[in-house]
Parts: sequence; structure tokens; C-alpha cells
Amino acid sequence: MAGLVDFQDEEQVKSFLENMEVECNYQCYREKDPDGCYRLVDYLEGIQKNFDEAAKVLKFNCEEYKHSDSCYKLGSYYVTGKGGLTQDLRAASSCFLMACEKPGKKSVEACHNVGLLAHDGQVNEDGQPDLGKARDYYTRACDGGYAASCFNLSAMFLQGAPGFPKDMGLACKYSLKACDLGHVWACANASRMYKLGDGVDKDEAKAELLKDRARQLHKEQQKNVQPLTFGYQSCHILHTVNSHYAQELCSIKSPPTLN
Repeated sequence: MAGLVDFQDEEQVKSFLENMEVECNYQCYREKDPDGCYRLVDYLEGIQKNFDEAAKVLKFNCEEYKHSDSCYKLGSYYVTGKGGLTQDLRAASSCFLMACEKPGKKSVEACHNVGLLAHDGQVNEDGQPDLGKARDYYTRACDGGYAASCFNLSAMFLQGAPGFPKDMGLACKYSLKACDLGHVWACANASRMYKLGDGVDKDEAKAELLKDRARQLHKEQQKNVQPLTFGYQSCHILHTVNSHYAQELCSIKSPPTLN
């Protein structure tokens, strides 16, 4: 049939890919379509493996059109120095902030990353953690259903800090929400809180249910190991949130202690 590509035919595939590149460039630079620019990035990354050129298109699409997903990906490039960019966490934070403020597939994760970078402190003028900003952006991401942000909020309220009082009630609230969203360590924390009656009424039955959920989630995660990406478990940015209950780990190698 006319129009169909025989992917067993090298010449047809080559022609198809060349036409795709032309079309994506036209959509981006002539039609001024931000989604077309993002498709061009997909082509450059996935087909050509030309990350330097992809970085240029991402920068254009983020700065010119404030395209949320492009800003998010550009931020990720800055975190690692990908695509020939100089590693720059402040630039990354600015990109994530733009992505957070505009609707996009990665908006919620971008808000989480703004929180991570504020929490870490390297991007702040004084080099110290900005717990208020971290809390605000974790809250936005948590409200958007992002489990790691809910967990980080719970850990912050578990630990407390100068100017950021410990609050076991809020710690439990966010642990439960993160657990509902599938965060194994949040389930472990919430189980312990109910077992001890720490911030909530003591409830052995609920503690046991939460412990069982933590175990089940851990089994599922072992079956579906995913590569680490900046966002969900960003250990190179937020090393750990110190807590006598749990830590956000880079990878889960053993079940949480639930005694």
C-alpha cells in the first residue's frame, strides 16, 4: 500500500527518517510549534543520539516558548552536564521551576525537583537548605500524587529543624499518603507510628496492615527494578533525609525493618 514503509528495506527506512527530521525541523522553526520542537528533541535523542543538538533545541524551546516538558528535560541535562552543557544546579533549578509552573507531563516531578534542590541547599545563595521552599514545592508535588514528595514531607516533619518544628501528626499524614501512592519506606514509617502510638492513637492492627503493604510493595519493586533517574530517587542531590524511622534510599536492597 502507498504510504506504508517497509521497515525491512534499508533505503525506505533511511528515507523515512530523513523525512521525519525535515518535518520536525519545519514544525519547530517554521511553524513555531513547541510540540514540534519537542518531537525534534525525541528524534535527535532517539534516532541520531545527538544530545548536543538536542540540548540546543531544548534550550530554545524552554526559553522561547516556556514548553514545560522541554524545560524539565533541559533541567535534567544541566544536572548531569549532558549534551555538552556545563553542569549547573542553579540553571537546573530554574528550568525545573519553569516546568513546575506550567502544565506538562513532567510538571509534578519538576516541582519535586525544585524542592529537592532547595532542600539540598547548593543552589541557595547561602548554600544552606531552604526548608520552607522545599516544603512548599514538595507539597505541590505531593498534592499532585508524587509519592517521593509526600515521603520527604513526612521525613521533614519527623526530624524537625530550627524554624521547622517537628510534627508527628503531619509526619503520619504524609507517610500515609506516600504509602497509598506506593512508597515502601513511607508504609514502614507509618506502621511504626501506629505501633508506638507516635503522633497517632496506637493501633496494632493498622500497624500490621501497613507492615504487610510495605512487604508487598518491596516484593513488587524487586520484580520491576527501574533504572535511576533524576526525580524519584535523586540521591546525588538529596543524599538522605536523616530520620530515626527511615531514609529515602537510592535503591532498595533489603526489606525495611518492621519489628
